[in-house]
Amino acid sequence: MALSFKQQCSFVIKLGEMLHKYGTPAFRLEAHLKTVASHLDLDGYFLVSPTTLTYCLWVEGAPDDDVYNYSMRVKPGDLDLASLARTDILVSELVAGKCTLEEAKAGLKEIESAGSPYSELVTLFAFILLGSAFSMLMRGSWNDVLWAGTLSMLVYVFVAWANRSHRVSSMLEPLAATVVAVLAVGITRLDPGINQPLIVLSSIIIFIPGLSLAMGFRELAARELISGTARIMDSLMVLFKLYFGTVLGVAIGVLLWGETLPVDDFHVPLWTVWPAVLLLAGGLSVVFKARLVDAPWGVAAGVLAYAVSTVVTTAWGTTLGAFLGAFAVGAYANLFARWRNLPAAVVTLPGIVVLVPGSKLYVGLDDVISSKQFLSVDNIGVQSFLLFMSLVAGLVFASAVVEPRKSL
Repeated sequence: MALSFKQQCSFVIKLGEMLHKYGTPAFRLEAHLKTVASHLDLDGYFLVSPTTLTYCLWVEGAPDDDVYNYSMRVKPGDLDLASLARTDILVSELVAGKCTLEEAKAGLKEIESAGSPYSELVTLFAFILLGSAFSMLMRGSWNDVLWAGTLSMLVYVFVAWANRSHRVSSMLEPLAATVVAVLAVGITRLDPGINQPLIVLSSIIIFIPGLSLAMGFRELAARELISGTARIMDSLMVLFKLYFGTVLGVAIGVLLWGETLPVDDFHVPLWTVWPAVLLLAGGLSVVFKARLVDAPWGVAAGVLAYAVSTVVTTAWGTTLGAFLGAFAVGAYANLFARWRNLPAAVVTLPGIVVLVPGSKLYVGLDDVISSKQFLSVDNIGVQSFLLFMSLVAGLVFASAVVEPRKSL
């Protein structure tokens, strides 16, 4: 019996570590671990933060002093929707009695050792799509779109390098932002009139922590105060590192290439925002490592979010547009989770990120420090905060109206 108890605890601990590694929010992870532990005839409580996992487990009905405590140091998780889906399927099979606990533990190790469902070439193409699509979404010129995609290739080189080097990984965001900004100033000399700040922002958009900020506010709304506060502060530090790298890169670029010329007023046609949303959502599905079978549903969530938000914003304003856009995505994701018996996050994250105002915070930071705006937005800090609150409220209300059947 003692060995069985240790095996059960070992499985719950490994499951929590992996789900945290794949980017599961604290309130969902704690609820899911509680559910799995109950199936294994265990009781307990869990404390999850971006850098620590704490478990307290005991057999249901056992004496109070027969408690197993375990704490571990972890790194903040990265989104891996394919591994998240496969882990959830494995746990469902365990709960349904289709596999034993030992087989489930072996399955967890197999999932952990599996790589990305996409090749490096496909991931590189996704980075190019993200940079170009964001520039289109911001109504830059066609030259802006071209150069943003080109510099996004360089960003992917840094990301791939960071995966192989701890030293590069520790300074990835400011290093990539600095090099991109230096080259953007040089490109402006070769191609006068392009929107240099927009090109830089589009190229490093993958690093902008808008989604992480939204997850932090969502955790705070769920009373996960430690995890939510830590996630928000970590996101703000990433934002500051990106901005510092950009400022440093522009300064170096000006020393090397000279001052840049004024921005051209040319913009891509208005209709291009719709293919831009499709490309953006598709690129995010690859970067988030969604399974190929799930990726179209994530792209559909992105289009749904943007469509609802755009229509409502035109009629009633941006705050209500963000709220109803998030509500539509949340309801859609919960219905998807019921139908496919998968975590709602598989489609929520690629969908909601289209609405996340992380880039606006970056622009607002630039405006506060340099007193210049490269996008015409007033009161951008207040708008960003209201949009984050609207997104969180939309997701909360969606879960209340369309109750999810899964804890993930």
